[in-house]
Amino acid sequence: MYQASVPVFIRALGNLRHVLAKGEAHAKARQVSDEVMLATRLVPDMFPLVRQVQIATDMAKGGAARLAGGEPPTFADDETTFAALYDRIERTTEHLRSYRAEQIDGSEERAITLKTRHGEMHFKGRDYLLDFVIPNLFFHCTTTYAILRGIGVELGKRDFLGPLGHG
Repeated sequence: MYQASVPVFIRALGNLRHVLAKGEAHAKARQVSDEVMLATRLVPDMFPLVRQVQIATDMAKGGAARLAGGEPPTFADDETTFAALYDRIERTTEHLRSYRAEQIDGSEERAITLKTRHGEMHFKGRDYLLDFVIPNLFFHCTTTYAILRGIGVELGKRDFLGPLGHG
């Protein structure tokens, strides 16, 4: 469970930061403010770029914390610049690095309850990780990529995937 969660989350967030950096460079080259960039959406009824990043980091820190039997730290959701988003990603990554395998391994059957605006959601650890956290993390990373790609940021699949291989 640890190997399927924490390292995956850290890699996804590192790649998300890379994608955001390309978005920031694109904006600076065109003299577009961070405020305008972070408010960009794919369509009117979807969250803007800033919220996509906030949710991606929330999924990662919440996923690891709950699998370990704890509660995630709360962040203010007040980022208004790329620098603030990078800081959020770094704080999340630092939090993720604080977990050891023995805290998460064996959590497959751990009962996890999430309180959402639509009511409570109940999971076992494995289903929480595989059916909720990972799909949501990658949805919001992908949507960030799509928002930036849609406004002309030069991004490719390798930017999203990051370096391949372990050696």
